Amino acid sequence: MPVAEDLDAPPRERRLSLWRDGIGDGAAAHEHRLLSAARPALPLLNWLGQFANPIMRVPGLGWITADPRTARALLNDPEHLTLLSEGGVGHLWAQILGDWVHDLFDGPGHHDLRTRSRELFTEKTSAAFVTRAWGARLAEARASFEAGEELDLADLSRVLVGHMVVTLLGLPIESGRGDDAYREIFATGEQLASIALGTTADTTLPPQKIAVAREIVERLTAHIGDAFGTAHPDTIIGRCREIGLTVQQTQGLSTLLMVAGTETAASAMARTAALLFDSGEQHRLLAMPQHRDDAIREALRVTSPAPLIGRSVLADLDVAGRRLRAGERVMVLTWTANNLAGPYRIDRPYLPQHRQLWFGAGRHLCLGGPLARAELGAIVDLLLGDGRPFRVVERRYGRKVLIPAYSSLVVQKDRGPRREE
Repeated sequence: MPVAEDLDAPPRERRLSLWRDGIGDGAAAHEHRLLSAARPALPLLNWLGQFANPIMRVPGLGWITADPRTARALLNDPEHLTLLSEGGVGHLWAQILGDWVHDLFDGPGHHDLRTRSRELFTEKTSAAFVTRAWGARLAEARASFEAGEELDLADLSRVLVGHMVVTLLGLPIESGRGDDAYREIFATGEQLASIALGTTADTTLPPQKIAVAREIVERLTAHIGDAFGTAHPDTIIGRCREIGLTVQQTQGLSTLLMVAGTETAASAMARTAALLFDSGEQHRLLAMPQHRDDAIREALRVTSPAPLIGRSVLADLDVAGRRLRAGERVMVLTWTANNLAGPYRIDRPYLPQHRQLWFGAGRHLCLGGPLARAELGAIVDLLLGDGRPFRVVERRYGRKVLIPAYSSLVVQKDRGPRREE
């Protein structure tokens, strides 16, 4: 077993293996270029994280860890850490949405909310959402793709995410505009998420950013008041009504779900395709289709679309012989932690020390995890469902974006010599 796949290997060997993979050719090299294009500091932070074993303090940032066991222990400790204070995403969104976020994000209302909404995204309901939201558009894409036409999967992913947002939130859609209407919905969510750019070291937003964000939220949620009383229970709005949330809380929660599930979903879709091609693993998956679900899990591990998770220390605690003080910040480097396990392999065994760290851990484990898996499954089926491999014809990395992603990834069924680059 290569050293990079062994979390029990000496830390120096693990660091060297990950760095070697990162500057080499193929899938890892493209991932590193993607991260660098999105946020130039990310590769440096990920490299630095390899030395945070299990935890290290960095001036100006606070504590960082890229050790999956330490990360899981911290994310499962609500008594000592919170996301509501400086450094946490709750602190960021409370400034935009209001103080009610404190209760639903990490207060007494959070457990109640999670308990009541846990049936919203099951494996079964998620598959049904994908069929309902994507069925017609995905069938159209499949027909042209399998006929040999080029397909910009990054663009299609944004369109599909727009369809999913419309389905889940009951957003009104202007007829006659085709894909452009759904691209616009995605772009609105992207614009809102971009408010978080530049908050790695400080989650306090300036007044102008708060004003812009509130205007976007108003545009996204203006329809909810009218739809609240009649929305079907299998939509986010209807489910929020059924579990006793107010219209204001439903507007806020809908906004947060849109932010959390737009860029990350589109990023994972295109990057999964790139991984399958760049690593050559698509050929192994075609030969071993029983590893489809493993291939999806591996794609989420390697891409880790949300590469950082921030928390604030509520009360002093000791971690691996280091004293973390109340008021300090902790940053989990999820991309580094997950990639220490090694390169993309469709048949990699389940890694218990990671579990689903790409979705977080503990009480804030991503609610939409099953939906993300169902979405990626649909993309893998689109790419390889007819039993033939595909190739990447052209790619462009997204620049200065919150979530690392391809701005364009053109794929085509492999019917001749590779044309890329």
